[in-house]
Amino acid sequence: MLRLALYQPDIPQNTGTMLRMAACLGVAVEIIEPAGFDLSDRNLRRSGLDYLDHVAITRHRSWDAFQAWRREARIRLVLATTAGSAPYTQHAFRDNDCVMMGRESSGVPVAVHVAADARVVVPIRPGLRSLNVAVCAAMILGEAIRQVG
Repeated sequence: MLRLALYQPDIPQNTGTMLRMAACLGVAVEIIEPAGFDLSDRNLRRSGLDYLDHVAITRHRSWDAFQAWRREARIRLVLATTAGSAPYTQHAFRDNDCVMMGRESSGVPVAVHVAADARVVVPIRPGLRSLNVAVCAAMILGEAIRQVG
């Protein structure tokens, strides 16, 4: 099963949108805490609507706890990053991949980059910084689902 990991998300509306998307696509979600908001936030509920009851969500207390779980489960980590080494469309996704999105405000720390099994990027026009994290997650997961069927 494909998974979506959210590294210390800090905007509840984006998190809710990604949880709703995951519910619709049948993708499990791993939330690596601490989040920048209370995970029961009304903005999260408003953007996730009633879809939140239809997505498998696992909360990990820390990066280290997530890493321990991932190693034991033999999950491959694919990091979405503006510093990615290859476009997401050129990456060969597998059933057990976990696509990780970083914090909206700061991405992920160097230790997470180093731990990732692959780093992919959504190419954008020169001079622009990035796309919305939920949009990137949808694009990358769409390609991953297309590849793994």
